[in-house]
Amino acid sequence: MIGALDWLAFEEDSVRQRVVNSLDQEERNEWQYHWKLQARQAQLAPRGNWRTWLILAGRGFGKTRAGAEWVRTIAEENCEARIALISSSLTEARSVMVEGESGILACSPPECKPAFEASLRRVRFPNGAQAQLFSAAEPESLRGPQFSHAWCDETGKWPLSHDRATRAWDNLLMGLRLGHDPRIAVTTTPRAVPLVQRLLDNEKSGSVVVTRGSTYDNAANLPKRFLDAISSDFSGTQLARQEIAGEMLTDLEGTLWPRTTLERARAERSSEPMRRVVVAVDPPISSTGDECGIIVAAIGEDGFANVLADCSLAKAKPGEWAKVVATAAEHWKADRVVAESNQGGAMVENVLRAANASLPIKLVRASRGKVARAEPVAALYEAGRVRHCGSFPKLEDQMCGMLIGGQYAGPGRSPDRADALVWALTELMLGPIAKPSVRSI
Repeated sequence: MIGALDWLAFEEDSVRQRVVNSLDQEERNEWQYHWKLQARQAQLAPRGNWRTWLILAGRGFGKTRAGAEWVRTIAEENCEARIALISSSLTEARSVMVEGESGILACSPPECKPAFEASLRRVRFPNGAQAQLFSAAEPESLRGPQFSHAWCDETGKWPLSHDRATRAWDNLLMGLRLGHDPRIAVTTTPRAVPLVQRLLDNEKSGSVVVTRGSTYDNAANLPKRFLDAISSDFSGTQLARQEIAGEMLTDLEGTLWPRTTLERARAERSSEPMRRVVVAVDPPISSTGDECGIIVAAIGEDGFANVLADCSLAKAKPGEWAKVVATAAEHWKADRVVAESNQGGAMVENVLRAANASLPIKLVRASRGKVARAEPVAALYEAGRVRHCGSFPKLEDQMCGMLIGGQYAGPGRSPDRADALVWALTELMLGPIAKPSVRSI
């Protein structure tokens, strides 16, 4: 039945609905697996003599479903297909690409569902086609095997250390030599990392065809609560342009913090004890002016700094931001609250004491501009000595807007969140470091 209905892909929705209404129950059950009739045009492989199809789109666009259906189509049409499935880890390859809600198994009709042989990291299709799972964190595992096709998922988050992402890609290309028309599908949220940029650089040559899209392209299939949440939480940030609108953000010329550097710093929160924790505050001049920057950071036993939280507030009265500082200090068991005293002097300490009289406060006074103070901290990032334990879109937008030479070209009038970060890391990494008792957080 499915092949006989291919012509419907080019018809209007009203025609499709009349056909659906005429189907019996068995035919309707099969209908949901007819991808060409369900997909948006942007989710279907483009025509032409391309080698790599890159879907560069926001979260929830339907990239995973498009990749899984492409693999299923290849496998069903070619019993000799040997397909590489590559993700940032084997766990993600299995949980997203194979067993996920939009993965290969979920997309396949019950009567011809492939078998997943977990111990062999292999998906075996009924006609003999096979797909093998690989981790980009282990580039050498791609050295040796041969493939006719490959699906690479979330290449923007493939491991960057030791050039593992690039090495994994290069080894894949060297092994893509089976069949008469080897091809790769890449599905990823845009990130300013070398591999994604390399793929985009090949777009002009025609070897890479790029499909772009946003989260809202798939709004009909996404919960309204999810759409409302991302609009509320990320509205106005550059991260929204990247993660939702699907834009590839480029660095400002002369930025202290290239986005690639921040992506390299991204890590899961360490389970090891923290040696010292601080909450840093960049107080606003008034409650109607700039934000109050409030950043929590810690240094671990390994000597690496960890950015733990961004608790910054906009248009907050002194009592309000002081309460947030006190709460953060209590929650994270901070050894010290570091507060800039240029604006307000003793008033800053008094406000904090009013929120919690026992706060261990250290007032610091800036003798140089925000960007000048930031340069040695940016060097710590370049040296790989700072981790971002989570995503901090508004903070990172400000960091990327700080330019060598003293200018600020980021969002808002002032980089208050970034300045608080600088105070925190300066206290932890660039000054005398006390060694209080070790604790877990």
